[in-house]
Amino acid sequence: MDPVIIVGAGPVGLTLALALARQEVPCVVLDEGPGKDEQRPARTVVLREDTAALVARLTGVPLAEAGSRWAGWRSLRRKQVMREITFDGTDPSSPGPDAPPLHIAQHVLTGALRAALARERLVKVAVDSRLDSVEQEPSGVTAHTRGAEGTWWRGSYLVGCDGPRSTVRKLQDIRFPGRTAVERHAVAALRAELPWPDKALLHRMPPWRTSGPTAGEITARPLPDGVWRLDWLLPPGKDLVTPELLVARVRETLAGWSAGPTPPYELLDTGVHTVHHRLARRWRAGRVFLAGDAAHLLGALGTQGLDEGLRDADNLAWKLALAWHHGPHEALLDSYQTERRAVVAARLRAADQALPLLRGGGGLRGYVRGSARGHDTLLTDGHLGRGALGTPGAYADSPLAPPHLDGETPVATLPGAPVVDVRVTAEDGSFVRLRERLGRGALLVVLVAPGTGVWERKHWVTAGIMPRLAAAVTALPNPAELLVAENYPGAAPHTVLLVRPDGHLVTALSGVRPADLYTAAEAALGGPAKAGVEATVS
Repeated sequence: MDPVIIVGAGPVGLTLALALARQEVPCVVLDEGPGKDEQRPARTVVLREDTAALVARLTGVPLAEAGSRWAGWRSLRRKQVMREITFDGTDPSSPGPDAPPLHIAQHVLTGALRAALARERLVKVAVDSRLDSVEQEPSGVTAHTRGAEGTWWRGSYLVGCDGPRSTVRKLQDIRFPGRTAVERHAVAALRAELPWPDKALLHRMPPWRTSGPTAGEITARPLPDGVWRLDWLLPPGKDLVTPELLVARVRETLAGWSAGPTPPYELLDTGVHTVHHRLARRWRAGRVFLAGDAAHLLGALGTQGLDEGLRDADNLAWKLALAWHHGPHEALLDSYQTERRAVVAARLRAADQALPLLRGGGGLRGYVRGSARGHDTLLTDGHLGRGALGTPGAYADSPLAPPHLDGETPVATLPGAPVVDVRVTAEDGSFVRLRERLGRGALLVVLVAPGTGVWERKHWVTAGIMPRLAAAVTALPNPAELLVAENYPGAAPHTVLLVRPDGHLVTALSGVRPADLYTAAEAALGGPAKAGVEATVS
């Protein structure tokens, strides 16, 4: 079987390659660059808890040490503190402990992914390889790269992770409609001491800036070693952002926050970040797929495009791996576009609906009653991964959802949503986090059994309902791992959870119900396979 060809060596392409390699699928990564990434401290990414855990699991690198976990979040409007959150569960509007996002320089993230790939025997990275043609037939894909000597590559599937100007998307004649320059930000990375160590800040309408409708929104986000990324929202238009203007903004802002003269600082990097909102019409064309910025662009109001791109990779990897090992299953492969495109489209709609309200125009002022505090809530949701602007998407209407089952029982996680990262007992008796068992291509079956954590596994593994459940798991249509949890939010004792390889809940059943478990597992894999069918998505 030919390898999967991945076009693009950014974070999404490298993550997809690692995820496939972990499931014993060989890959070729076509990198049009030299295999190294320019160090740009002002180019950073914010990862939610689960996507940071995904990258850490794949790389084996504790990313929290390479980036910054915020100690808290503060929102200001003029001189008034609108909201202050400490990431220890003290925010009354968010039940349960708050998980801080991870803020990390993109070149650091990419470097960790490249280092992990260098140790992978199943992955080849071809540098200085710029794609110029793709041909596909029922049995595979052929790609050609240009350079000193043109090279042909043969693959089973091809995934375009090659960014906003995706060559793969253009070669497949896939439209990419949307809006250009939704927002623009002047950006600076600098080393300085700010009044709130390790806390991120959103400051709207600071008192030292009163002109213009959007001239006064500033975001400050900490990085390691006393470095901060500062973003200033720019007024609409294409006015040139000069170095002199950026330095003036830096000095003015630092002086305003310190309530005195400009404190010492070291300017490390500057730039302009332009946000576009676009969504590809199709994410699949036969054996060719799109992921990351090649498929979608978003990022206004704190939403993070890379975070969604990593979710693309996680969703697609296990489906491609099953198709690679067991033959094409078109319903399963089609579900990638259906699930991921719907989630990103909802995120884009939410941002586009909120923009007129927050930026001072349009007829949506009643979207959130009241006022500045409501506006602040929307922005905080986007930056911290909450609400319509930030919460990880659920595949509520997934074609992989099982039909109604008599044994279904409610838990705190809705079907299609990401599961909670509880502690579980693995088959070897070790205690691990549930997320550590994801990404291996296997379904996870989790039995909620209070009290098992205080007994050795040998005392309960052959008792009660365990033998019957173990037999049911063995009979499933795909390899599955049986895990035991002492508790799960909203779950009664003896609840059985079926979890997809990417961590989304398929269903929860009351007790051991082999027929229901098999039906749910078969649905999660796309239903019964239909051999010999090749799909093209229109």
